[in-house]
This record gives sequence, structure tokens and C-alpha cells, in this order.
Amino acid sequence: MMTDPFFYAAAIPAVIMVGLSKGGFGGAMALMGVPLMALAISPVQAAAILLPILIVMDIVSLWTWRSHSDTRTLTIMVPGALIGITIGWATAAWVTAPMIRLVVGAVALWFVWRYLVQRLADARNGGEQKPHGHNTARGMLWGTLAGFTSFVSHAGGPPYQIYALPLRQDPKTYTGTSVRFFAIINAIKLVPYFALGQFDATNLSTSLALAPLAPVATLAGAYIVRRMKPDIFYPFMYFMVLLAALKLIWDGAVHLLA
Repeated sequence: MMTDPFFYAAAIPAVIMVGLSKGGFGGAMALMGVPLMALAISPVQAAAILLPILIVMDIVSLWTWRSHSDTRTLTIMVPGALIGITIGWATAAWVTAPMIRLVVGAVALWFVWRYLVQRLADARNGGEQKPHGHNTARGMLWGTLAGFTSFVSHAGGPPYQIYALPLRQDPKTYTGTSVRFFAIINAIKLVPYFALGQFDATNLSTSLALAPLAPVATLAGAYIVRRMKPDIFYPFMYFMVLLAALKLIWDGAVHLLA
């Protein structure tokens, strides 16, 4: 197990933020885990340590949101995610995480911009934003990107949100569905991570030491989301996507320029 106090000073807040996100917040907090831990260790090792903790959070979230989900969303997006994980595994030696962060951040920023333009148009016309229906091709596309970016850098949230947020599901349904989607992705990612040799004794024992924080933070996030009304939940989620987009663009640009 790692014994560096500086590592735990970065890792403990990282796990708490990711746990709140897993409880239902999503967005930027989920993206802070690996970068915060990478202040003390390499990003690759940070991702490997965090994945078993994500699995613990997924188990808690699945139990917490067990009564809320949308099967249609999962049926459309999960097959795409499997394709994305496979592509990420096959291209692990060539594709860099900073490049992916920059691209995903730019797409997420465009998504928030489009949302704001639509909200302004609806306000001028005195109407409300109408929910979008499901679209298999679009859902497969964003599901593939979510699986790919999740494998490369645990950054699958923005692609998922680009498809799911316009559906305007009940907040509990949206959260329960996203929990199931990423629980499936994280479980599948265990296989290629093992194959790539990311789970050694040091990483696994460090994950075990941090794991008790996971259920506490996850349940705290779920407690807050359960009490949020849709007219508060959705603007908040789009704001979180905006923060995630800016964070991804910053991280990608800094590493590529360096």
C-alpha cells in the first residue's frame, strides 16, 4: 500500500468528489478524481487505483437507485459502450488521454452552448424546452464515445449526458439509468485493465484503503439528488457539464502543449 501522506491528501478529496458524483451529481466532480490523484502519482496509476473504488460506488448506487431506470436508454447505449471500450483497448498504445479530453471537452462545450441558445429562444417565445425522443443511431454514437472515453480516462460522463439530458427524464430516472450504464461499463473495464497489467498489489491495496470512503460519499450525493426538483436539477446538471467541458479542455490543452 502507498504510504506517502501527500498522496492521501490528494486521494481522499478525489474519492469524496467522485462518490458525490456517483450518487447522482455527475459532471465535473467525477472528472476530478484522476487529475487530483495525479498530483501525487502518474495518471495511469491513478486510474487503476480508482477503478476498484468506482466498482464499490457502483454497487452502492445500484442499490440506492434500484427502483429507477429507463430500459430503452440502456438498450440503445450499452451496445455502443461495448464497442467504445473495445476500441479503447485496441488503441491503448496509440491514443493519448489528453487528446481525448480535449475533443470530448470541445464537444461538451458545444452541447452546453446549444442548450443555452435553445433556452433563450424558448424564453423569447414563452415556451418551455420539450423533451427529445430516443434515437437509436444517436444513442449508439454517444454510447460508443462514452465507452471509449471512460476506458481511456474515466471521462465517459459528458458523452452520456449529451444524449440523455435532452430526454428530460425525471431526475430519479435519469440518475438510476446513468448509474446502471456506468456500472456496466466499469465492470467490463476490469477485463482489459487486468490484461494491461494495471492491477498490481500496490494499486489494489491502496484501493482497499480508500474504499471505505466510497459508500459514504455516494449515499450523500444520492440524498441531495433525491430532494432536487427537475427545474433545479437540469440547469444544475448542464452547469456541471459546462464545468466538465472546461476542465477537459484545460487538461487536454496543457498536456498537449507541454
